[in-house]
This record gives sequence, structure tokens and C-alpha cells, in this order.
Amino acid sequence: MRVISNRKLRDFADQHTDATRPLQSWRKAMETAKFRSFADLRRAFGSVDRVGDLCVFDIGGNKYRLIAYIRFDWNRCYIKSVLTHSDYDSGKWRKWARY
Repeated sequence: MRVISNRKLRDFADQHTDATRPLQSWRKAMETAKFRSFADLRRAFGSVDRVGDLCVFDIGGNKYRLIAYIRFDWNRCYIKSVLTHSDYDSGKWRKWARY
């Protein structure tokens, strides 16, 4: 799966250095797999949830949240945002989700 874009991961990791390794591990796991459906994704990442048309991943031992839009038919993962747990809990990111 192609992850678009690694820049968002790096920018977040610049502010939260302990997120660098888990974010890059997540990216490598995504890029080495081809997921045909959300069920395939869930088998690989047990902590992923679907919120509307977005996928929310727990990163770094549930310390961070990665929000992505995934087009399984195009084999593309578009990173919408990476948030701290408290920013995620504020709920402002939900404006991106289509229900």
C-alpha cells in the first residue's frame, strides 16, 4: 500500500520525538502489505477502528492517533492527521469523517 505522505509523520515526530519509531514502523508495515478490505487491515492492526470513512490507528502504545483515509481499490493510504491522545479526544478531527 502506498502511504501519502510520510512528511506528515516526520513533521509530527519533529514535535514528539518518541513518536518517530512507532510512526515509521507503522508506515513500513503499511507499505509492505496489500490490504483488500478493512477486514484485512484489522487482521494486521488489531487496534484500528473505522470512524465514518476514516481509519483511526493507535500508535505508540495508545499515546498517539493516526487518522487516515484508505482507498483499498487504489492501494492508497492518505494520512489526514497524527494527533496526541488529548487532541484526538477533543473531537475536532471528526469534521473530516463522512458518515
